Amino acid sequence: MLRTVLQRLLLAVPVLLGVLLVGFLLMQVVPNDPAVVRAGPTATQDVIEAIRRDLGLDQPLWIQFLIYLGRLLRGDLGVSIINNMPVIEELGNTIGPTLELMLASLIWSVPLGILLGTVGAYWRGRWPDRLVVAASVAGVSVPVFLLGLGLVWLLGFHWQLLPFTGRTGPLWTLEGIRGVILPAVTLGGVFVGPVARMTRSSVLDALGADHVRTARAKGLTETAVVLRHALRNALIPVVTLIGLQIGFLLGGAVVVETIFSWPGIGRLAVGAILSSDAPMAQGTIIVLSAGFILINLVVDVLYAVLDPRIREAR
Repeated sequence: MLRTVLQRLLLAVPVLLGVLLVGFLLMQVVPNDPAVVRAGPTATQDVIEAIRRDLGLDQPLWIQFLIYLGRLLRGDLGVSIINNMPVIEELGNTIGPTLELMLASLIWSVPLGILLGTVGAYWRGRWPDRLVVAASVAGVSVPVFLLGLGLVWLLGFHWQLLPFTGRTGPLWTLEGIRGVILPAVTLGGVFVGPVARMTRSSVLDALGADHVRTARAKGLTETAVVLRHALRNALIPVVTLIGLQIGFLLGGAVVVETIFSWPGIGRLAVGAILSSDAPMAQGTIIVLSAGFILINLVVDVLYAVLDPRIREAR
């Protein structure tokens, strides 16, 4: 197990370096000059040039990138051009709400997707299966922004049942739970369909396996056969999909946080890019990329937990 984790961490290093390079180069092609943004519209050219030298923007790109990597190795993500606050402090203030939103969306969407997929597989070809397939296709087809705007209009504005602007409190409080419901349903709504479809396909294959027929021949109940012998063996591809989809949730969180004014990393990234705040934008890219890599590492570890054959091969 430890060897697997170390191997994945070593493979993550070049991936993270590539992401840092791409993020750094993308911020060089934004239309606004960071020095002009910091100096303000009324600054003279001398002041702008002084700021460019202070920020190191007068150096060649490869030197700027090496300086940037050196700062990262020291744990220095820079200072925001807009509000002059340390980037790491801003990220620390926003990572908690983003994790709350992702946790709230996964708590209900993953179990529901697995349940629907299992029901569809067990009742294959009957009306529960058709409902599951239809719901899965609808969940995959509906864009996250359309679902979010529909919930805002119906439950937030029209019926006024739930708040839909900002974070109303921590997740462990009643007001916090009420405030996170609409963003969590929006973000998790696009997650249920793929999980249900993959679970249904995997459970269908497992139900036709020899060990499931043997379990039924021994007189085990259908609940024990489906849950203990079919579903557990079908979870490996489902875990793969969940891991990949959780990574994509980070991208979906950008849209959801913007719609609901949720004070998370996604909204911070959008604001930093629109305002040409290069240090802040690069800091959010680092956090989102590291989160994606960490999620894939957890998925690899779960492989070994769920399937002893993988653990023995490694």
